Amino acid sequence: MAEFIDRHASAVATELLAHFPGLVIEGARQVGKSTLATRIAEPDAVIRNLDHEQTRAAAAADPAGLVAEAGDRQLVIDEIQRLPELTLAVKAAIDANRRPGRFILTGSSSLLRVRGTADSLAGRVARLPLYGLSQGEVKGHRDDFADVVTRAPESISTATSTLARTDYAQLLAIGAYPDLRNASERIRSAWIDGYLQGIIGRDLPELRREVRPARTMSLLRTLAGRQSAELVKAKLAEETAVPPRTITGYLDLLQDVWLVASIPPWTPNIAKREIGRPKTIVIDSAVAMWLARLTPAQLTRLEYGEAFGALLEAFVAAELLRQHTWSTRRFDVFHYRDRSGDEVDLVLEFDDGSVVGVEVKSAMGFTAKQFRGLSRLRDRLGDRFLAGVVLNTGSTGYRYADRLFGAPVSALWDLGAGT
Repeated sequence: MAEFIDRHASAVATELLAHFPGLVIEGARQVGKSTLATRIAEPDAVIRNLDHEQTRAAAAADPAGLVAEAGDRQLVIDEIQRLPELTLAVKAAIDANRRPGRFILTGSSSLLRVRGTADSLAGRVARLPLYGLSQGEVKGHRDDFADVVTRAPESISTATSTLARTDYAQLLAIGAYPDLRNASERIRSAWIDGYLQGIIGRDLPELRREVRPARTMSLLRTLAGRQSAELVKAKLAEETAVPPRTITGYLDLLQDVWLVASIPPWTPNIAKREIGRPKTIVIDSAVAMWLARLTPAQLTRLEYGEAFGALLEAFVAAELLRQHTWSTRRFDVFHYRDRSGDEVDLVLEFDDGSVVGVEVKSAMGFTAKQFRGLSRLRDRLGDRFLAGVVLNTGSTGYRYADRLFGAPVSALWDLGAGT
């Protein structure tokens, strides 16, 4: 039996259930949604899994009956996207009794976009995104980089690490799915192959009938080969043979099933927030490497430096998205490029408008050039700019200049561990 790893999202989920009639846990298949739901459920909760054909058939025949079956007990409905019309019965039950914690729903695709969803349950449920395991969860300590970098930015320069490039390459290859923590390379490859075939062959057609599996796989492989690159839809359509008129639909579907994520462009002027191209990442690094046909051994070689750098940046972005679920500081993740060509890989913007910039480099050392985009962003924003951090594969932290620091990538999950 696989080792159970405590999820940092558990405390957040419990807090939300104490205030809302229902909680929707959304995320990719096999990231641990069902496990989390059962762990936070009340001891006498009624649990129904709609992946089971018999349960789904009964629910389809009598949605109100399935919801009423729990009575005063909590009802957990797993994989509700398999029967989205069931949301109407959940809505009616909540409107009749708004007692907190009545429902826990899990879904492997966005409930707002699933074809046939009768009601979004807006105002009745809280939503909790769940990604794969964060590095802090794997290590058994709380990881909250946003909190540390805003509360004690100077501590970044004290970070140390024993990880080398080969170690980071291995972390990328393992990815974040719980089932792959201790899998061999051969087993990992077979698991990912079956996993993607299941999503492409079953889940996506349930969301949209006209999906073509070959086009979906071609699109995924191209995105994986361009981890962290800005998205140019016309070029993507040309290279994948996906018609330009449908490319947006395919990308939306891949986001709906949590295979890819979009990192939107950031600008200091909120009125222009949507100007510029988003970056797109395949969220799980193991899946990205499988799609791009890359191995850990290849990533340790200098000729694969560009691929390693792109995968490492996407890995950092995904770790920040995971931490976003439980962070004590609410933030959004963007990337930045201005008209003069200055760039910052990732920008964290907080509720008060303050900003932290993050650059990700595969090199072991720090150079002035690596801090150029961060320096100019700091000078432009003034007091709004809290800190700029260059993360690399070195072993020690570094103070470069006012509010500008360097640190190993592992500082993302090791800094402030246990606090």
